[in-house]
Amino acid sequence: MWLRVLGSAAGGGFPQWNCGCPACRAVRDGSRPCQPRTQSSIVVSGDYRRWFLLNASPDIRAQIESFPALHPHDDRATPLDAVLLTDAELDHTLGLLLLREGRGVELHATDTVHETLCEGTSLLRTLGRYCPVEWRPVVPEADVSLGNGVSYRAFDVPTTKRTRFGPGKEHGRVVGYRLTDERSGQAAVYLPGVQELTPAVREQLDDCACLLVDGTCWQDDELIQLGLAGKTAREMGHLPVGGPDGSLELLSPLPIERKIYIHINNTNPILLEDAPERRIVEERGMEVAMDGLEVWV
Repeated sequence: MWLRVLGSAAGGGFPQWNCGCPACRAVRDGSRPCQPRTQSSIVVSGDYRRWFLLNASPDIRAQIESFPALHPHDDRATPLDAVLLTDAELDHTLGLLLLREGRGVELHATDTVHETLCEGTSLLRTLGRYCPVEWRPVVPEADVSLGNGVSYRAFDVPTTKRTRFGPGKEHGRVVGYRLTDERSGQAAVYLPGVQELTPAVREQLDDCACLLVDGTCWQDDELIQLGLAGKTAREMGHLPVGGPDGSLELLSPLPIERKIYIHINNTNPILLEDAPERRIVEERGMEVAMDGLEVWV
């Protein structure tokens, strides 16, 4: 099973168009070693021919063009078979509108996410005016075969983040995906948004070979300290990386072969390759994703 990181940044990308934080300035002027990044998304395949997209970022067109395996080979037939959504956030769903020229979109989403995209943002109503949309309901804890040697099991990821659109339901707003190679039994977990590593969420990480996990902020009050927002990372639905109760402390001891931070906000110093925080992450055996990273599981 192959996984390819199409985009590794959080919403807004890196640099973010309206941000002059130290990291965004560094990537623009080249004053420190760092790489630009597009907004968070990955693809997975069991045969390197048919691919499944997890989250459709606003940067999806450039991401597809950057990866030849996703290019059409005959007329307008595309190697992308389906889209799996972890939530209804705009940075994970706006790219659906850019897929409107296709013959149709097979969309895997929970009923809560589907309702939000239909009744809240009206995104799926708009997309449906251009191409057929086939909704496949995602039921947490159910095993679903995608048909080319890859299966998934979605799992609920609790969040207290205030919803902007749609129903304020407790369950189904955010999910992670445990992706399994049906031949080898090897598994990878995609978890770009997590507020708390509850026992139920941790259980999904058991025996996985690769973890792609939320790396949005280094500190809980990072955006407040920079004067960019009035909310903490946790209030925005993200567990910070650093600190005694951060994800680095909780995840680095786990016996997972590849542990990779993804969905990294432009303010997070781990994006700077010479930052002390980046060194700490790497010394603890974890990685920082960049666009184009490919993992074989």
